[in-house]
Amino acid sequence: MILNEVKVNYTRQTGEDNPGKVREAYLVESISCSDAEKQVTDYLEPYIFGDFEAPQIRKRQFFDVFDNRSGEFFYESKVEIIIVDGDKETRKAVTVLVQENTLTGALEELKRKMETYDCEIISIKKSAILELLRPTK
Repeated sequence: MILNEVKVNYTRQTGEDNPGKVREAYLVESISCSDAEKQVTDYLEPYIFGDFEAPQIRKRQFFDVFDNRSGEFFYESKVEIIIVDGDKETRKAVTVLVQENTLTGALEELKRKMETYDCEIISIKKSAILELLRPTK
């Protein structure tokens, strides 16, 4: 699955009468980088209080995204899928994104979702991504 990661810097109301600069990352399912920026801008419009910029937009490729709308955080995992062809074994490194509330929960969900594959989980870490935005239909 190919998505665009959009990193934004903007001023938002962070408390009572004190706007502050924030840096955030969003993952956007979009057809282009400009479409991804527009989706993030539209999503954040009610919160923007002053300057807004999207200094970095990059394509991200994930083997799969296991999104759980009740999960608070995204965890990025490196997984090696093992492919056996006769006597030859090859390993293909892929990235999987899991949305859960805890690292332990993300690891359990990753194991559960990947149990049909012969694979090895290499690493899992909390991601800076705050939200996965998909186009409305």
